[in-house]
This record gives sequence, C-alpha cells and structure tokens, in this order.
Amino acid sequence: MIGSFKQQKVSENQNIDNGDDKMSHLPDCILHHILSFLPTKEAVATCILSKRWKFLWTSVPSIDFDDSLLYSSRGNIWHSHEVIHFMNFVERVLLLRDASSIKKFRLSCRVCFSASHVHEWVSAAIGHNVQELDLCLFVDEPFMLPSCVFDNASLKTVKFEMNCILQLPTYISFPCLQKLQLCLVTFPKGNSMQKLFSSCPSLEELAVLDCEWMNLSRITISIPSLKSLTIDDLPFCSVDDLRGCEIKIDAGNLTFFKYSGYLSNEIHLCDLSSSAFASIHIPIIRERRWQVACRTVKLFGGLKNVSSLRISSGTIKCLFLADDVLDHIPMFQNLTHLELSRGFENNFIGVLLEFLQFLPKLESLLFLEVDICNLCACYGTQYWAGPDNGVGTGEGDYMPKSVPDCVLSTLKMVNFQKFQGCNPEMRLLKFLLKNALVLEKINLFCSQSLSGDLENQKKIGNQLRGLSIGSKHCTLAFM
Repeated sequence: MIGSFKQQKVSENQNIDNGDDKMSHLPDCILHHILSFLPTKEAVATCILSKRWKFLWTSVPSIDFDDSLLYSSRGNIWHSHEVIHFMNFVERVLLLRDASSIKKFRLSCRVCFSASHVHEWVSAAIGHNVQELDLCLFVDEPFMLPSCVFDNASLKTVKFEMNCILQLPTYISFPCLQKLQLCLVTFPKGNSMQKLFSSCPSLEELAVLDCEWMNLSRITISIPSLKSLTIDDLPFCSVDDLRGCEIKIDAGNLTFFKYSGYLSNEIHLCDLSSSAFASIHIPIIRERRWQVACRTVKLFGGLKNVSSLRISSGTIKCLFLADDVLDHIPMFQNLTHLELSRGFENNFIGVLLEFLQFLPKLESLLFLEVDICNLCACYGTQYWAGPDNGVGTGEGDYMPKSVPDCVLSTLKMVNFQKFQGCNPEMRLLKFLLKNALVLEKINLFCSQSLSGDLENQKKIGNQLRGLSIGSKHCTLAFM
C-alpha cells in the first residue's frame, strides 16, 4: 500500500510538471470568477500559463483599468511612454475581448492625455451590456461622457468620480439602475440634474459625496423606490457658503439617511418613517451660527418620526446655538435608540441632557468612540446649576436643572465604548445611576489603557455601586 501511495504521488507530481494541474480542469465559469478578483493587468498575464489559459481572460466578467498601476513607481510623475503603454494596453484588451457581457467595468485614469480615447473605451464597454460602471476620471478641461452611458437598460450600478461639471445629454433613461454614486462632480446649471434623478425609477441607493451644488438654486429628489440616501457636503465652508442650494427630499420608503456637512445647502426632508435609521454630523461653525441652527432644526423636523438616530456632539450643539429656535425643535415621540459619535466638546453633557428632553421614549443610549475626557471639568451654568447633591464628589460638579423624562421612565440600557473612568464619565454615570429609575444595564467597554487595569476597574465599580441607585435592578458590567 505504501508503494502504491508513493507511485500515485509521483504520478501527480509528474502531471503538475507537465502542466496538467487541477485548476486548469475547473470549468470556465469558476476560472472566470477567480480571475475577476485580479487587476486586469494580472488577469491578462495568465495567458502565458498554458493553452488552457490563453484566451480565458478575454471573457472575464470584470475589467479594471487603473493607469496608476501601470506606471513606474515614481509617485505622481508620469511620462509619455507610460501613457502610450497604458493606452495600448486598454486598446488591446477591449479589441481582443470576446462577445460576452461585462458585469463590472472600472476605469480610473487621467483624461488629459486623450479624451477621445476615453470616450471610445467607455462606449466599447457599454456595448458589452455592462451592469456595474465605475468611472474615476481626472479632468483638466470640460469632458462629456458618451450619451450611451445615460440611455442604458443594462446598468444597475453607476459611480461617477470626476473633478469637473457633470455634463448631461438631453435624453436620460436608467430603467434598471439601482445604485448611483456621484463624487466630486459639479452639478450643471439648469434642470439636467433634476432630469437625472427623475430618470431612475428603480433607484434604491443614492450617494452624493463632496459634490458642488452652487450652480443650482433648488432641486427635488423624489424617488419612491429610494431606500438609502447619503449626502456628504464639501469638507470646507466659508461664511458665504451658506447661500447654497435648497434640496427637497421626498422619498417615503427611505430606511437609511446620512448627512455630513456644514449645511451650506438647505435640506428640507419630508417626514421619514419610524423604521428609518438616520445618521447626522454637523460640525460647529461660529460664523452665521444662527442660520446653521435654523437649518439644523429644519432638518431635524424631517427626522421626528425615526426610531433610531446617530448624531455627533457637534450636531446637538448646533441645535442650541440660537436661543430663539429652541421652541421649534420637534419632539421625537418614536425614538427609542440614540447613538452619539465623535468627540465631546466643552459643555456637551449639559447640552445632551437638554436634548434628551425631546426624546420622551428613549430606551437605549450608546456612546460610540468618544473621548469624553476632553470635557471641561466645569460644564457652565447655562445648562447646569446648583451645588453637589449627592452625585458629584467635589467643587465643579453640577446637577442639571431638570431630569429628562426618558431618564426617569424609559431608559433601560447605556453603553460606553472606550470607557476610561475619567471625571466627566464618572459624573455622567453617577447622574444616570441616581436618576434612571428603570435602568437595567450599563455596559462599559473599556479603553485600551483600562482593559488590563483590573485594580482601577474594581475601584470604579465600587465607587459606582456605593451610590444610592434609582433602579434596583440595574447591573454594571465591564467589557
């Protein structure tokens, strides 16, 4: 038996040496799937392996052209012979491509060396019934994509990343498009963008990232099929940038909405359903803070029905930047789950407790990746007043003027990520333990510095357990 086993291994090794490997016997569909994970340059290179592999690459369902991968490693420096090499490579791959459909086509390149060739390459790919189109084009002068891109029944996913005006044809039709991402583009004047959004009856996901809206005075995004909408505004804002576009969002089936930016554009969000999850980040801007506060309140007016919300500390502070808009903050009657992300600024705990007054049914409160230790020891008297009342441990500790209803009657769970046990965290925890009458559990996910410090964990636990706790069923757990 041992001798027979050795003969079998020798025979297998000889077959591999002769090029008769097991992978080559796999069906074409499996080999195509494997090759689709490789950059196109490497997929084409497999043609030298054997006769079996010679033409497999010509029918791979995914094509990825990235000029940076083909240039020599000199940073951003590129030369004419490298450009010619890249252009020849793309031309040959598309020319030798068989008649099979292309599932995904990605092109990332500089358009400046030959806009006409880029136009031809995209048109050639579209001719293969592309389902996913990803174009990342670096443009130095106006460039218009082929009209066949915008009159297309096969496309299901489209991504345009272009540092130029998105020039659109007069006729647009995307009957099957489900995902659309626009990045870095400048929207043109007129109604072409309105026409684009209205020409996607099956669209489910829309992402508008770092785009320029300033050529538009107003636009409506009304897509009944839309389920996910992400808007990330430009990461800079001057005092004059608040004269942006009025964006009305009317999508009754949205289940996810994310906004990040300075509200340089005014967003009117029609009421989201209670099943929707919203994520909002608005950094504080001192200039024109009244306008920002008004726009923040208007945005929150469209979120009043949601049951789950993730917001940054800056967003909450924006709500309270102008006193005369406080009466317009809506009551979140359905909101049961609140996540707080990003760092805590000075005075934030007091502002948070003010915000909780508008969340009468909150059940779970999560602090995500925050650095609460950057809080000022004194929170200020705008939201905090009075001496230590059994919750603080010394001078500088304050009690809120009133305890939010949700803390008294509905709050059941509190989670802290990267808990460090610093004074601001301890003050907030003591306040919650004293006043949260139905609180069931507090989970403290320790920071790296605290995770292995069992002695400090024990001291913190003893300090908190020694309090007069409002809820008799609350448990405290270190994670």
